[in-house]
Amino acid sequence: MSAVEMRATYVAELTKIMEADERVVVLDADLAKANGTWGLRERFPGRAIDCGIAEANMASVAAGMSSYGYIPFITSFTPFASRRIADQATLSIAYARQNVKIIGTDPGISAELNGGTHMGLEDVAIMRAIPTMVVFEPSDAVQVAQAMWAIKDHKGPVYMRTFRKNAETIHSEDYKFDLFKADVLRSGKDVTLFASGIMVADALAAAETLAAEGISAEVIDVHTVKPLDTETIISSVRKTGCAVTVENHNVIGGWYSAICEAVCAEYPVPVLPIGIQDRFGEVGKMPYLREVFGMTMSDIVAAAKSVIAKKA
Repeated sequence: MSAVEMRATYVAELTKIMEADERVVVLDADLAKANGTWGLRERFPGRAIDCGIAEANMASVAAGMSSYGYIPFITSFTPFASRRIADQATLSIAYARQNVKIIGTDPGISAELNGGTHMGLEDVAIMRAIPTMVVFEPSDAVQVAQAMWAIKDHKGPVYMRTFRKNAETIHSEDYKFDLFKADVLRSGKDVTLFASGIMVADALAAAETLAAEGISAEVIDVHTVKPLDTETIISSVRKTGCAVTVENHNVIGGWYSAICEAVCAEYPVPVLPIGIQDRFGEVGKMPYLREVFGMTMSDIVAAAKSVIAKKA
């Protein structure tokens, strides 16, 4: 599979959207160069605004612009686009019914050398808890390109957490994105691997390893965790009888929590998590951090075998 830079795709599609819809504006908090949106200032004078290192104010400005009919996209590193603006996202944006799109980059361990202070390990938990907030994480650049338009057209607040760097291409050219429908990437009968973001590629690799050992794993890209595509999730676990969630986030409040809530309510089966186990991040490169947090392909394989053994 080829790798494409997610940041470049995000900005390319945002440029097209801004050309097509004059209501769309972009707000940054002194990270336009890091997130790739710097060039939009020359391309769209007055519609690409730097709010300085003041993310909470940026969110409030976006809410105000939305009240005048604009569609603001605010972009920052994931912890600054969630933890730091939680009150503004809740009250100024969601409670006030404003049409603001919040983009958090480098989620989870992808913050790498920026360390624990810059690792958004709880951003999904925060945003899931805000009424009306849609929470989405793309798995590759193909999905980003289509999702940007769906997010723009969705009336209401959306939170997108996205990898900035090169990500393996998961989806084919004929892929058709649906913001509210999970994607079944591989059919299976023994265990379901529910994955999101950069972990989808690892889940697919784990499924290949499991297949070599005679275990049939279904792989589903659960790109939108709120609202959750419960129909696809329950349909899968009815067939496989067990599941593993695979996420680049704290297992508390993220995909593991959301999927367990759905499964427990409708069709209880054993579910095991791969993700950050209720701890803070640390400095390191991705291969090291995957090992430290138990997020490698081998960890997914081991969890799949373990959860299969738990089936009634």
